Amino acid sequence: MTKAKVWHFQTHNAHQELRDKLAKQCELSPLFVDLLLERGIDSCHRIAAFFAPSLSDLHDPFLMKDMERAVERLSEAIEKDERVLVYGDYDVDGTTSVSLVYRYLGELGVDVGIYIPDRYHEGYGISELGVRYAASSGYSLVIALDCGIKAYNEIELANELGVDFIICDHHFADETIPRAYAILNPKQPGCNYPCKCLSGAGVGFKLLQALTIRKGLPFADLVQHLDLLAISIAADLVEIVDENRIFATHGLRRLNAHPSPGIKALEQVAGIGDREINIQDIIFRLGPRINAAGRMLNGSIAVELFTSPDAETANLYAQIINSSNIKRQSVDQRVTSEALHLLASDATQQFSKSTFLFNRSWHKGVLGIVASRLVDMYYRPTVVLTETNGMVSGSARSVVGFDIYDAISECADLLESYGGHKQAVGLTMMPDKIESFKARFEQVVARKITLGQEKPIVEIDALLHFSDLTSDFLHTLESFAPFGPGNPAPTFALLNLRPDPDARLFGRNHEHLKLLVAQQNARFCFTGIAYQQADSLPLVQRQPFNICFSIERNNFYTPPITQFNIKDIVPADT
Repeated sequence: MTKAKVWHFQTHNAHQELRDKLAKQCELSPLFVDLLLERGIDSCHRIAAFFAPSLSDLHDPFLMKDMERAVERLSEAIEKDERVLVYGDYDVDGTTSVSLVYRYLGELGVDVGIYIPDRYHEGYGISELGVRYAASSGYSLVIALDCGIKAYNEIELANELGVDFIICDHHFADETIPRAYAILNPKQPGCNYPCKCLSGAGVGFKLLQALTIRKGLPFADLVQHLDLLAISIAADLVEIVDENRIFATHGLRRLNAHPSPGIKALEQVAGIGDREINIQDIIFRLGPRINAAGRMLNGSIAVELFTSPDAETANLYAQIINSSNIKRQSVDQRVTSEALHLLASDATQQFSKSTFLFNRSWHKGVLGIVASRLVDMYYRPTVVLTETNGMVSGSARSVVGFDIYDAISECADLLESYGGHKQAVGLTMMPDKIESFKARFEQVVARKITLGQEKPIVEIDALLHFSDLTSDFLHTLESFAPFGPGNPAPTFALLNLRPDPDARLFGRNHEHLKLLVAQQNARFCFTGIAYQQADSLPLVQRQPFNICFSIERNNFYTPPITQFNIKDIVPADT
């Protein structure tokens, strides 16, 4: 069912002269200079900044459109003791954003409250119910985080009710934007802010950074909250470049050295509380648990966790969130199974360029996860929908390189609302528009998708030999972290590896493969983990094979070990 991967080896001829110059000046191997040049790091100064990200290199927050106006309004609210409501989405980015701003403003003595909309009764973003709550509760200023850039009607209502909104969003904006008091969004028209890839929490942090400058407050007090920003960056899969690399690096240090009671409790229930945490731990261990609160209960529970004053309170909320995640896993496994059955029984989708599924009984909270799994299996732009309160809504996920936001924008007249980015979109429509949308979406995808986007491609940075894998090589490679979008862990290839008769399967359903990796004459080996590649067990046990892989540190062992995360396995003669 899973499509075969295409191996594509990078060529570095275009930068050969510059590569050789930088390798000599910066005392780096040509391979590592190639990796840096691929990332746009093209001078010794920029290389030094890449390997030692510094908070002093953050951009001036006042370069962001509307920042002056936003800070003036927030400063006025603080000086006049106004009540300030911090409003955010129910996912990881939203709840960490709210927690960050709430914690910092609370430390300044601001009368601050929180509001997380209910996924099922209010839906994504700023809701009418939320606006009316702010007005009736005496909040004269609302800081909306990770949402709001398309809340036209809700902002008009807020204006009528005398509630000012500062919107801190990072999703794509239309040519016209809501008439909020101030809008902070690097992607909005007319904003020349240098870093366009901030998370919602990142935009909120820039507002607070500007506040520290304007009021002469210690920046170090704000830096203490970078643990939450690092979690938002990792879990929301924004590019870890520019300011995000700085935030992620220092946030991870903070998270590991001085975790808050809430984060420490979450690490414990996730089974990673006694070791160093990295970006992958956030993506696969912490993020799903935080999201489970909004999927199965309410995102406000995650905020309660992050703002817990002590370990006892934090442990209580962490247990609630962990239980929600266990329930979420059961639900999404059931929905995935039903989705696969539905696809297999629908002959019309066999030759489609897209995947479209609707079932009114499915749990809305797991549709994004299910859509991602279907993309992994069928490798097509995918939309998965359900029905809630008389409306059809759900999630869309894309393949690498295909802009699903742009595709769905061409169906906007059939939708009540939609929002997101190139790889993931949330959307809502009336039930009578389902078939029209399905047909239009398939037409748009068929017209826009390229041949290269229809097969999963593994970009390989270099072909290695075992003799290349020295301790110096591995140490320098670690300096490229934190890895993520925009700075992926480099992918390498090794050829003609010797069979491992003792290779074995593991995982709940024996879906993963574990083996020892060594070339024929090597005197040492590495552990290799091949996720979702159980079908390759007979191959690696019986004949020589080739792999493409990234190198990672496994912190579950003491001391940690270096292992290969294997992306693909093919016979050695291919």
